[in-house]
Amino acid sequence: MQLNAELLLQAYASGIFPMAESRDDPEIHWVDPRRRGILPLDGFHLSRSLRRTILRGGFDVTTDSDFAAVVAACADRDETWINGTIFALYLDLHRMGYAHSLEIRHEGALTGGIYGIALGQAFFGESMFSRRRDASKIALAFLVDRLRAGGFALFDTQFLTPHLQSLGGVEIDRADYLRRLQTALRGQARFDPPGYAALRYSSMMQRISQTS
Repeated sequence: MQLNAELLLQAYASGIFPMAESRDDPEIHWVDPRRRGILPLDGFHLSRSLRRTILRGGFDVTTDSDFAAVVAACADRDETWINGTIFALYLDLHRMGYAHSLEIRHEGALTGGIYGIALGQAFFGESMFSRRRDASKIALAFLVDRLRAGGFALFDTQFLTPHLQSLGGVEIDRADYLRRLQTALRGQARFDPPGYAALRYSSMMQRISQTS
């Protein structure tokens, strides 16, 4: 059966996700980690230096304004798991309203961002990039605040990297992850909650600092 957006959503709901060995490899394999990385939405670590960077401002935060560019930037590295098929599938999910991006811009230039899939109260973070110091961390901070405001309960990061661990990420076993996933899928959340003002730095800082 040919992989399409609907099958991809079913895979996420079952706890698995796709990867390719490289951008030039046409084959896709399914990944089901024995240990899963998550970022608890009440446990995001906002360092003093990142707090100062956000308070200084000088950047713009948008969502879903250039989803394709964010995915392309995430794939623009020496080694990537995003091949042409996966890229096209995420574009399909974005058009269907399931895939979202958050962009950071400095003087109009796209300098950082993150994208992922939203299902129920679960958000599956796929990848992020940075073309300027701390741009990806800024994106993650604003994303965590948005997910909290929108009623999300699970932020899946797939794997736990040292970078994510420094920001509060933890690792759980597969059984625990699947329990949390099934609970999250039964709920409802909004990636763009009514009245949410992502560019109000001070109010975002106040909300997110309560969990640091």
